[in-house]
Amino acid sequence: MGVSEVREKYLRFFKTSPRNHKEISPTPLVLKNDPTTLFTSSGMQPLVPYLLGEPHPSGSKRLANSQPSIRLQDIEEVGDNRHTTFFEMLGNWSLGDYFKKEQLSWFYEFLTKELGLARDKLWVSVFEGNNQVPKDEESFKIWKKLGIPDKRIFFYDAKKNWWSMTGTPEEMQVGHIGGPDSEVFYDFGEWRKIHENSPFKDRGCHPNCDCGRFLEIGNSVFIQYKKVAENKLEELPQKNVDFGGGLERFVAATKDDPDIFFGDSFWPIIEVVQDISAVKFIEAQQSYRIVADHIKAATFLIVNGVLPSNKQQGYVLRRLIRRAVVKMKNIRVPEAYMISTDSDYEGSIYGDIVDAVFTIYCDLYFQNSNINDVIKIIEEEAIRFYSTLERGGKELGKVAPFDLYQTYGLPLETIEELYKERGLKFARKEIEKEIERHKELSRSTSKGMFKGGLVDHSPEVVRLHTATHLLLASLRKVLGDHVVQKGQNVTKDRARFDFPNPEKLTEEQLKKVEDMINDVVKKDLPVSFSIMSKDEAEKTGAIHAFNEKYSDTVKVYTIGPTSPKLRGALPFSNEFCGGPHVSHTGEIGHVRIKKQEKIGTGLIRIYAALEI
Repeated sequence: MGVSEVREKYLRFFKTSPRNHKEISPTPLVLKNDPTTLFTSSGMQPLVPYLLGEPHPSGSKRLANSQPSIRLQDIEEVGDNRHTTFFEMLGNWSLGDYFKKEQLSWFYEFLTKELGLARDKLWVSVFEGNNQVPKDEESFKIWKKLGIPDKRIFFYDAKKNWWSMTGTPEEMQVGHIGGPDSEVFYDFGEWRKIHENSPFKDRGCHPNCDCGRFLEIGNSVFIQYKKVAENKLEELPQKNVDFGGGLERFVAATKDDPDIFFGDSFWPIIEVVQDISAVKFIEAQQSYRIVADHIKAATFLIVNGVLPSNKQQGYVLRRLIRRAVVKMKNIRVPEAYMISTDSDYEGSIYGDIVDAVFTIYCDLYFQNSNINDVIKIIEEEAIRFYSTLERGGKELGKVAPFDLYQTYGLPLETIEELYKERGLKFARKEIEKEIERHKELSRSTSKGMFKGGLVDHSPEVVRLHTATHLLLASLRKVLGDHVVQKGQNVTKDRARFDFPNPEKLTEEQLKKVEDMINDVVKKDLPVSFSIMSKDEAEKTGAIHAFNEKYSDTVKVYTIGPTSPKLRGALPFSNEFCGGPHVSHTGEIGHVRIKKQEKIGTGLIRIYAALEI
């Protein structure tokens, strides 16, 4: 089966009776007004408020979709047969509706009946329990009843079979939600190598040994806990299911081939490169996989409005393109195809690859996109870097190897190869230590950037988040309707809010905004929401980001009277938002604007806090 067939089967399966899920639109890869996350990395990322109990705008407690995702935590692993930066995540969710019995049996039915996977090829894992959460005997019994024998059911600790946005129960931040999970693995054959140090050696290779025999194809997370204090979890009022399964991995399982790059979402791209390269795929599989994955991911990012730069999403795009260029040079793609767009060469290799990506996904994701614009952006960045790569080679022996890695973007293996060619000493262990320190810094940064939504849903964060609605409305009343949200980050200590304005506010304007916010707080106005169609919401005049994509049904939060007839006044604030919020403005407390700063041409940032 191919990606289109598997995607269609999955969505149809969960939408039909007795499952009756509502298909929801995928979230954009880049959330323009959410500075707390670089990219959408899973389907559940925008669903946290509804997992906490808010009603979903669709009106359903059963949801499903296919979510394009970018995940950078495993970028160094890209090049093997299973890791990618871009992927599609098939997901289904229960918002306080069905739970373990239904989820596990439905997923098993989908795998065995819809995809036709052999039952004896499926292995599962469940949570072994700890001092806070009991062993997941319920999932174990369900799997046994479905026909999975004991020898193919493995219990693992929280490092493997617990999910939250910030790790194990001990690592979770207060206010975060999570729970035990149950993963399903596909077995590609016992001929795979068994690790000598495996704690399961007496039972043979085990699902999490990473030897290549097993591939995780789906994970059912049972979100039923919230961290309320150090070493203290409480059960949520509603028990939720959050399932995610890699589309490309499903396809690999249906082909009984552990290499996802042989599937129809990658192989057409690889063939384009192989047709003109002096080195074939079988001789340099890692390089080919990196090229295919990185240019595909770059194409999706550009379609989502990202341009190469040295910051945030733009830096990621630049890194992906540059890494792909290095690998194409390694497999000896002719220089003419890499640095020239001359018609004599029938265009660049980048145009051919992007064309292959568009062919794979055009009917679903690229209907309103201009392929020539995407090709031009990638070509310009790639050709510019090719010159840098050439200059980096000339600096060999003149600068430290880490500078070649960090400044010129040369991979360690390429630097080592160049050093050996010239007979230069290469202290690999020392450089690896320096690179690891660099990676650790990146991982620490990413951990904070990939949480999605608000930092947490603690009372302080909820109050400050509601206060940003009052801040936006007050700024518009003082400065004008050109003020819109360009970025927001809320922690329990402060709210950071970015908006367009030619200059910083005067002291008089700042005081007027602050007084206006606190006047609304004192009035203790009601905070309410309505679920309506996007068109209907826009007609109400609700503020929203005009460059953001919204589903057909949205949630609009109103602060103040919801009808002009009520007390003869319009709402103070009326805004598209997913929540969470306080129920009355009096719950917010006194708001103090701490400072403002100009962070770019025509862009102002304000910091606000709650005064204790």
